[in-house]
Amino acid sequence: MKYHLLVVTLGALACGALASTFTPARPPAIPLAVKSPYLSSWLPVGKDGGAGGTLAGTWPQFWVGGNTGWTGLIKVDGKSYTWMGNPRINNVFPPNVDQISFEYTSTRSTFMMNVENKILMNVTFVSPTTPTDLRRQSVIGSYLEVTVASADRQSHNVQLYTDTSAEWAAAGNGNKLAQASNPLSFISVPCFSNQNGIASHRFWLQQQSEFNQDVDGNDDADWGYWYYSTAATASMTYESGTDQNVRQHFLSTGKLQNTEDTNYRAINNDWPVFGLANDLGNVGDDGITTLYTIVHAQQNAISFNGAGGKTVSVPSLWTSYFRSDADLVNFFHNDYVNEVGAVDHAIAHDALAAGGQDYLTITSLSVRQAFAGVQLCGTIDKPYLFLKEISSDGNLQTVDVLFPSIPIFLYANPILIKYMLDPLYENQEAGLFPQKYSIHDLGSHYPQATGHPSGDGEEMPVEECGNMIISTLAYAQRAADKSYLSQHYPLMQQWTEFLVTDALIPDNQLSTDDFQGRLANQTNLALKGIIAIEAMSVIAKLVGKDADATKYTNIAHDYINKWQKLAVVTTAKLPHTNLDYQDSNSHGLLYNLYADKLLGLNLVPQSIYDMQSEFYPTIAQEYGVPLDSRNTATKTDWQMWASAISSPSTQTMFNSLLVKWINATPTKGPFSDLIDVVTSGYGGGQQFRARPVVGGHFAAMALAPTSAGAKRVVEAQGRAWNA
Repeated sequence: MKYHLLVVTLGALACGALASTFTPARPPAIPLAVKSPYLSSWLPVGKDGGAGGTLAGTWPQFWVGGNTGWTGLIKVDGKSYTWMGNPRINNVFPPNVDQISFEYTSTRSTFMMNVENKILMNVTFVSPTTPTDLRRQSVIGSYLEVTVASADRQSHNVQLYTDTSAEWAAAGNGNKLAQASNPLSFISVPCFSNQNGIASHRFWLQQQSEFNQDVDGNDDADWGYWYYSTAATASMTYESGTDQNVRQHFLSTGKLQNTEDTNYRAINNDWPVFGLANDLGNVGDDGITTLYTIVHAQQNAISFNGAGGKTVSVPSLWTSYFRSDADLVNFFHNDYVNEVGAVDHAIAHDALAAGGQDYLTITSLSVRQAFAGVQLCGTIDKPYLFLKEISSDGNLQTVDVLFPSIPIFLYANPILIKYMLDPLYENQEAGLFPQKYSIHDLGSHYPQATGHPSGDGEEMPVEECGNMIISTLAYAQRAADKSYLSQHYPLMQQWTEFLVTDALIPDNQLSTDDFQGRLANQTNLALKGIIAIEAMSVIAKLVGKDADATKYTNIAHDYINKWQKLAVVTTAKLPHTNLDYQDSNSHGLLYNLYADKLLGLNLVPQSIYDMQSEFYPTIAQEYGVPLDSRNTATKTDWQMWASAISSPSTQTMFNSLLVKWINATPTKGPFSDLIDVVTSGYGGGQQFRARPVVGGHFAAMALAPTSAGAKRVVEAQGRAWNA
């Protein structure tokens, strides 16, 4: 496969096509190693992004902006070049290789490079997404595969080098102290130094603080170990030390000294790096491939106040499958043969069918980001999927962040929604939240899921009650899990009774779009509550509570009739729903209508769907449809929810405008879900980057027959792993 790509590139070289292309789009940032809230390294791009999306000449960054120092050098016939990062070595920048093209899929970012028409390079970053295999998905790791081959049919002498810096352990915070070890130097644990032929650098923060008890606001992990690994071949050499020394040794000799720097110090003090070099010898047409892996290993992942009413340490789920860090690292490295892109193909097939190429461009950029906002924890018998409200807040298990993300999980593996809901139910059913409405989150800062036992925290009463009921039914329908509905019926009924009182005429409160401020009589918020009441009727029917089912469906139908009279502006040129009942000059995205379609309730008349679908194009701006009439901000997840239930032409409009934003935005961070539809920048000055809510971009795909998407993903993974 890689050799085929290199041959294709030869044709591009023959045509003089040396300027980098970007397929299917040039995103604001390119995902490199993106697998968890802590393993999240991106290449900033943006419309004016410095090197403009080229791997050579730009430092990779943690999602929040600090450098994750990652360097790539290559020597060809004795001359040195940079293929990753922007290293200055003894005041000299080795010349950058020419980047020919970049392409991304759901799990891969691939760069094609040319070294003076002598050597072609295929540099591929893979963050595997395996939603139906919890063992593989539990590994917080990412791959870097580098293939080199002759560009001119001549043989060339090649040495390849890459390093990571201690910055990975602190998300670019150079003031922290780091320790490091190379397992090749530890005779006391020889099984770790060369187990299954894998050699690893191991580095970590000297002052470990489990669960970031000293919360410093940097969003990095203050505990755990990092492993940078490759095959322990005879031609491989290693070295750790100052960036200048280690890289200069490679530039001077084409190899490293097999030594370890034990001078533990602040990360920004002579920048410790962990280098790996491979002497590839004479490289011809056949090409040579070298694989690297980076793994983040934490024994414990979350501090959780759950069923027992006592805060406990929840382990990373991978600890249930692997005896040690070493076993984890070696499994992951050797498992690369199974990651052959089958999941990419399944997702691409379904995205094209659901919305065409523009929709594929959006969804394939969203997969790694969505799954990197969550982490599998717990045990095989009791798994949890904990979620971080990345960027916008830092809360843990935020219900109105979980809710917009559910389409990707419904599509890929519905059981994952249960694993997200479980800790929320566990905490509240233990009596650890005294309010009658649903909790907003399980903790003000990830990874501390200590809840709000005093009943404080952000208040979104109608929002979160609706979100929990709708999400629970969506999971149960796709998984055919009636027992889950019975298990949590009392709490859901409590929330439903709250909605019966508060949903139709919501008081002055926040919705999930809390950045817009409080507002009374919110049309869209009321709709969510009414749909949730009807959803509770379905739940009651499924668990044999016929009287409750009749009661709630009668209320929901009465409310939806009243809602239409309050919500629909009939005096406008085109009828549409308002933002709030009292303002006939307002409008908003009616994204909560999607839940009616998702759950198959048929509560809302089709005329509402048709009316909104016809209206949206009339308020569309350069890069999308505004969230509401208050400003020019919009949410990309809510746009895709609205798009999924619109007419084909309106859906095409939503998709094409968002792709236009992706290609044009000057922003330089991971996919933002809050954007400005006029300027193409961040919406309202907010930088909602790297958030898992981009899972909502899968809204159209989640409307497929029950678990159809998950079935295709399972089959694709099975074909790959049994090959």
